Amino acid sequence: MSDTLQGNSNVSVALLHHPVYDKNRQVVSTAVTNLDIHDIARSARTFGLFRYYVSTPVHGQQQLAERIVRHWQEGWGATYNPKRKAALELIQIVSTLDEVLADLHGRFGRPAKLVTTGAHLHPRSVTFGHLRELMADRDQPFLLLFGTGWGLVEEVFERADLVLEPIRGVGNYNHLSVRSAAAIIMDRLFGAR
Repeated sequence: MSDTLQGNSNVSVALLHHPVYDKNRQVVSTAVTNLDIHDIARSARTFGLFRYYVSTPVHGQQQLAERIVRHWQEGWGATYNPKRKAALELIQIVSTLDEVLADLHGRFGRPAKLVTTGAHLHPRSVTFGHLRELMADRDQPFLLLFGTGWGLVEEVFERADLVLEPIRGVGNYNHLSVRSAAAIIMDRLFGAR
């Protein structure tokens, strides 16, 4: 692998915009949002992750994401906020989950362990503590996968090597924004204790 490993750089994060569910459990493609691009990149940089993949098969959405990233990488945006530029350097825009996994395999020389996340307890859920222990193996790449809309489709969970337990709040309400969930999960996995 050509990139220098440091921090938690055997771990990457991906935000999947397709295939995900809408509120009626129909499979859809969701829209890329400026806030998700920025905030998840900032969290990934804060916790030393290797890459942040934004995955959408919609060409117009890819162009939008590229334009947002380019604004902060070149010209005025890069000089106005160098910390934002550093965070957005982690972003790679792709079409599919398979493209993400192929890229990581090529970079690390071995398949990444796919870790799915969601708002509900899954029969194969592992704890944050168990996943932290597994991720200590710096030779093994991991991909933390987040879904947009109303979450990842079942077929994606079936592909997962691991399913992370959900974030639990008080009561039955559990509908965090994906950028909030990603930040909480990264802190629980990689934050100083």
